[in-house]
Amino acid sequence: MFDLDGTLVDSRLDFSLLCQRLGWPQGTAILEHLHSLPSDTERQRANRIIEDFELEGAQQAGWMPGAEQLLQQLAELQVPRAILTRNMRRATALCCQQLQIPIELVLTREDAPAKPQPHGLWQIADRLQLPVSQLLYVGDYLFDLQTAANAGARSCLFRYGDNGRFAAQADFVVDDLLELLQLLPVR
Repeated sequence: MFDLDGTLVDSRLDFSLLCQRLGWPQGTAILEHLHSLPSDTERQRANRIIEDFELEGAQQAGWMPGAEQLLQQLAELQVPRAILTRNMRRATALCCQQLQIPIELVLTREDAPAKPQPHGLWQIADRLQLPVSQLLYVGDYLFDLQTAANAGARSCLFRYGDNGRFAAQADFVVDDLLELLQLLPVR
């Protein structure tokens, strides 16, 4: 199971720029702050900015190194795959369509409470008819690792840049997505 942005695709999303556009402090948890805004007008205005930002990212998205090859190999091995993202459905669908991502089971923030809530992974486990403990959720950020822990799944940090600070919270850490093939049970 995979996160989308920063894991399978590089949408070039600069969250400090988004905070600037929204007029919010750097490092603000975007979706959590959005829901805490006091008025409908403020929430609608902020939501439009966030949606435009996500669509921009989806339009310019490209594959993360090794991601396309990994997904092809997992498909050949008939390994169940899914995406759980905090992105909106429209931007996620655009990204998946443009890159022809070979994953049919995709959940967005409209399908389940946003990560780090565990509901999305529970839904994925249910749809795949697998115990959640058999899922490995691969992501690049703290929310991904927390989501897996909250759901009772295992987590894997795709480490690059400065996200290595989250490694202690992951069950597994890879520096190259193709290393995930080594974590598969022998078939």
